[in-house]
Amino acid sequence: MDSEIRNFIHVWLTAIASLCYCYYIPAKLPKGMPRLLSLVPVFGLFALLPLRLSTVIPTGFTSFCLTWLANSRLLLLAFDSGPLFPKKPLPIFVILACLSTMVTPHDKPNAAAAARGNTKLRLNYATKTLLYSVLVAVHGYKDLMSPKLLMALYSCMFYLFNEIALGFFVNGVRILIGVELEPPSDEPYLSTSLQDFWGRRWNLVVTDSLRQTVYKPIRRAVQPILGVQWAPLPAVLASFLVSGIMHELLFYYITRAVPTWEVTWFFVFHGMCVILEVGIKVAVKGRWQLHPALSGPMVVVFVVVTATWWFYPPLVRNGAVDRSVDECKALVQLLPPKPNGK
Repeated sequence: MDSEIRNFIHVWLTAIASLCYCYYIPAKLPKGMPRLLSLVPVFGLFALLPLRLSTVIPTGFTSFCLTWLANSRLLLLAFDSGPLFPKKPLPIFVILACLSTMVTPHDKPNAAAAARGNTKLRLNYATKTLLYSVLVAVHGYKDLMSPKLLMALYSCMFYLFNEIALGFFVNGVRILIGVELEPPSDEPYLSTSLQDFWGRRWNLVVTDSLRQTVYKPIRRAVQPILGVQWAPLPAVLASFLVSGIMHELLFYYITRAVPTWEVTWFFVFHGMCVILEVGIKVAVKGRWQLHPALSGPMVVVFVVVTATWWFYPPLVRNGAVDRSVDECKALVQLLPPKPNGK
């Protein structure tokens, strides 16, 4: 564990130094090919750095932040686009490159109004942390569970861990430097459709990245050919395909096993389902719509069931889930004990 902590610190010091290079040199070059070529070494470095790590949580976090988010945002910066443009102070540049996107003042009233208008249950981070702790304890009895119940447990643990881990950094940035970052997700269990789940609720950071790097460019490219109505469809499918390939890469970093392309198919399948759902909405033109009390649970069940088919098996098969739980327990043991009060 000590050597892994040292490697983790070294990896992130290297990453921060690389982002400082991006801030001071490539960002000042002309946009387009000159700036893109100056960023190529950083792209390669960020793809290799996760291989320095061997534990699940540090490897997953590093590959997600550097290999996916940072590389995609630096790619956008090469063409004067994305959250890193226009130029921002260096600390904010580093944070936005590899963590989340900044919430602008224009967005805050809308988010607050949406939160007030939603009367359904919304879980805060303390509640999510407590629930995750309970599920970790329940995981100790996994040998007594049926495969379906175990997969449902993994789904809950996966969601809660992402919310807690990424939310920790989002809240830390807000407290330390006063920058409001976009939350990891927007209560995906309240989704009313697959389009709502993937486009507006689940993993907002990745959604924004795919929208900027894949969806918008492809939609613009095919719109003269397919027209305004149909251009979004191949753009949506391409976004899900890229998401699947990137998840396949992240899974490789975590498991170091040969890709099986199950997780890629999971996202491609959901992309096709979203396209079908949008087509049905256009066809009925609002004449018929499921009540959210019915459509919401249907969406959650559909996502969880398909995840048990294609998303979780590569992680479970290679022991990544069990190792991540053990790492969480080890992390808790590293925390200083509470002083004995009188």
